[in-house]
Amino acid sequence: MLRGFTAQQTSRGVNKATLVAREQTVRRFLAFTNEYPWAWMPAHMDEWSASLLGERRLAASTVRAYQCELRLFSEYLIDPRYGWAAVCEEQFGTHPVAICHEWNTIAHLNDYEGDPEARPFTREELQRFLNYADEQVDRAVRAKRKGALAAYRDATLFKVIYGWGLRRTETARLDLADFGRNPQAPAFGRYGTLNVRYGKAKRCQPPRRRNVLSVMDWAVEAVADYADNVRPRFGCADHPALWVTERGGRIKPSEINARFVAYREALGLPEVLVPHSLRHSYVTHLTEDGVDRRFIQQQVGHECDSSTAVYTHVSDDFLNTALARALAPAFAGRPAAGE
Repeated sequence: MLRGFTAQQTSRGVNKATLVAREQTVRRFLAFTNEYPWAWMPAHMDEWSASLLGERRLAASTVRAYQCELRLFSEYLIDPRYGWAAVCEEQFGTHPVAICHEWNTIAHLNDYEGDPEARPFTREELQRFLNYADEQVDRAVRAKRKGALAAYRDATLFKVIYGWGLRRTETARLDLADFGRNPQAPAFGRYGTLNVRYGKAKRCQPPRRRNVLSVMDWAVEAVADYADNVRPRFGCADHPALWVTERGGRIKPSEINARFVAYREALGLPEVLVPHSLRHSYVTHLTEDGVDRRFIQQQVGHECDSSTAVYTHVSDDFLNTALARALAPAFAGRPAAGE
């Protein structure tokens, strides 16, 4: 059944990593139920989902993704074109049934399902964080200790997350070749645009690609310096990854998170700040700087403006300035108070 399911998914163009993840989900469900697929019932899905949400405390979006993967497998089994129902009926006197329905799976009702506590960095917090990351490079160099290259890589990595508004996984999967020229911004050279190949996927779909235009000259300078002067010293000339490790591999999202947490705790910054906060900061700060909302939406890969809106946490100064601008026409020509 799994071999047939894998063949079916492969014919749809699903990549290998996604295929592996879907098979793992099916096997986990199999272990949970201790029943073969032809004996699965909707009640098994109810119990499994309840355990994921109540006992393991997984996010609703994560559980929904698992449910989606099981729905795909279940739909494959009950599709008469593949003949599994007839085979199971003949062999076991029963057959697979649909186990995922509207009443026992999580609906995607909101554009944003993240932690409501999540917020962007303030500009002062961001500057402190990036300065601290740079200081770790200087300290390692002065102490002549191992880790200076990794510290430089990570300092640049955080600047790229913020400078292009990326997600953590998108950042980890970047290759050197993903940067390209933008004819409209020749000053940025070969770092005028960034091809993000592993954007957040839609439901049961492969990763979405998007091109992000470079807008921050200091971020371009940082990644260019890293690529030209630091990355070659890792000795991984043949590796395509932008962020390589001292062992010659590609950095993992978990490693990005670990370094981020170490810096955040050293600075005493709030725990609500996470790597994704850098992406929130990108949206918020561009909004405060007056960049067109539609442009920002395209940059971060949101289909709906409402998704971009929940990323935006503008400052009081920005709101007061915007309010004054909005009210100016109404008060134009009126005498000032006391006149």
